[in-house]
Amino acid sequence: MQHSGTEQSPSPAETLDRINVLLSQLLPSSLSIKSFTSRWQVLRSKLGSIKSLLSEISESPHWSDNALLPTLLPDLLSTLLRVDTLCRQCGDPSFTPGKLLMQSDLDMASGWLSKQINHLDLLCRSGVLRQSTAIVLSHPTSTSTKEDLILFIRDLFTRLQIGGVEFKKKALESLVQLLAEDEKSAGLVGKEGHVGYLINLLDLNADPATRELAVLAVSMLVSTSDQARKCVFEEGGLGPLLRVIESGSVTVKERAAMAVECITTDPENAWAISAYGGVPVLVELCKSGSASAQIHGVGAIRNVSVNEDVRIALADEGAIPVLVQLLVSGKASAQEKAANCIAILASSGKYYRDLLLKEKGLQRLLQLLHESGSSDTLEHVLRAIHSLSTCELTSKHLSSSTTFIIQLAEIIKHGNTMIQYISASLLANLSISESDKRAIAPCMGALVKLMESAKPDGLQEVAANALVSLLTVKSNRKDLVRDEKSVMKLSQMLDPKNDLVSKKFPVAVVVAIMAGGSKGCRKLLVAAGVNGHLQTLTEMEVVGAKKALQRLSMSRLKSILTRTWRSE
Repeated sequence: MQHSGTEQSPSPAETLDRINVLLSQLLPSSLSIKSFTSRWQVLRSKLGSIKSLLSEISESPHWSDNALLPTLLPDLLSTLLRVDTLCRQCGDPSFTPGKLLMQSDLDMASGWLSKQINHLDLLCRSGVLRQSTAIVLSHPTSTSTKEDLILFIRDLFTRLQIGGVEFKKKALESLVQLLAEDEKSAGLVGKEGHVGYLINLLDLNADPATRELAVLAVSMLVSTSDQARKCVFEEGGLGPLLRVIESGSVTVKERAAMAVECITTDPENAWAISAYGGVPVLVELCKSGSASAQIHGVGAIRNVSVNEDVRIALADEGAIPVLVQLLVSGKASAQEKAANCIAILASSGKYYRDLLLKEKGLQRLLQLLHESGSSDTLEHVLRAIHSLSTCELTSKHLSSSTTFIIQLAEIIKHGNTMIQYISASLLANLSISESDKRAIAPCMGALVKLMESAKPDGLQEVAANALVSLLTVKSNRKDLVRDEKSVMKLSQMLDPKNDLVSKKFPVAVVVAIMAGGSKGCRKLLVAAGVNGHLQTLTEMEVVGAKKALQRLSMSRLKSILTRTWRSE
């Protein structure tokens, strides 16, 4: 219905009255139509649904205050006028339209009615018509009840679905404000809001300003609530977010990338990256995106690299050289995530290790090991190097690098437990020169201390193996037994009453110390009570205890014989 610039538009109540009059005419008159009967049967059913919904709306105390109805009702009236015209044409025997054209017109009218039924139904189910506009639009505060918050969320999502562009923008702005002020509200939004409508606004054909707000809202949702994150994924949000990364502005790309990283933290979602064609999108983002986008892009790649099919796709799409480059060119956070991803790839098989080595991954990892001060980054770097060291050439290279060996020793002395563990494992497995073993002798005390640690599993073994490796050097054996604290720790670990340490590890260390049969070493060990503990452990048939005791005894016997011979 057109109006002049000076003519006032009808009120919602006036429009509703006109609609009700039209429906009261259409429903009986359509019964007499003899042509296209099946289509008119469907139309009558929809007209009945509309009549029922309008009755429910008009019974709501504040329906005329709702800001959406001044748009919805005129649109509905326009559709009903078109249906009325079609009803007159089909009921007029003298009217002879083309059959296909009339079928098309009726189907279009049916589609319009379906859409408007959905809008009216949503408005009724949201509950917003039962409250005054002032209450519905009032932004929740710390004193708001859960019911107030639910009503506010439902109103926002009603506007997202059936409002115009400005309604959608204002609703999104309110949603973003709500999520910024109260992170706990994200879970409620995921539960009470129709997230699918929010996902629809990520479409590339949507209004750009609206889409940007929608991306921001989605990124806030998935970063603050597991329930909302699951909901966004199940509503198909990952695909549209990847398309936004491909063609959005810098800021929008960053927010979309953050959302993708959050969604892929759930390992069960990893497969979907390949399904949505996301691997090349993320690789390109890490290659040419902004620093912030790279951080989230490599984080997403790290998340999905746990899936073997995705790992294959990453290799095929050229992700490995990009990840290797990020080790030295990215921001600290990007470096950490790239190192983590490379560690996962390196542990996943020879194929990936060969690709990493081909792209000079080892050299970049060693560079980052030297430059990074982050213990998390160091852990990922060391894990990656540990996996790469299973290659014979890599092992030889690392074994001959005095700089690397000294770095491992420093980490063993000063690092946290996990990076001490990995460093000790590397030391135990590498073929280190005697000169380098002498150079890192000061870390032996730290290795003895690590042997006392019950956690993580395997730490006692790798610490003992690393220590045994260093004790193949005579001067190191002497240095260790001169360290009173370390000798006392060994004795305590050998004590049968101490059940925190597996006895085979300190026993192996004693065997290594006595490998040269040093009288001085035997004397210091015996003084610390090692001999008595070994006798008990031998009786208990602990692996290696008898050999350790024999070495101590042989050294003692040798000393007695030497004194006897000299006295003669």
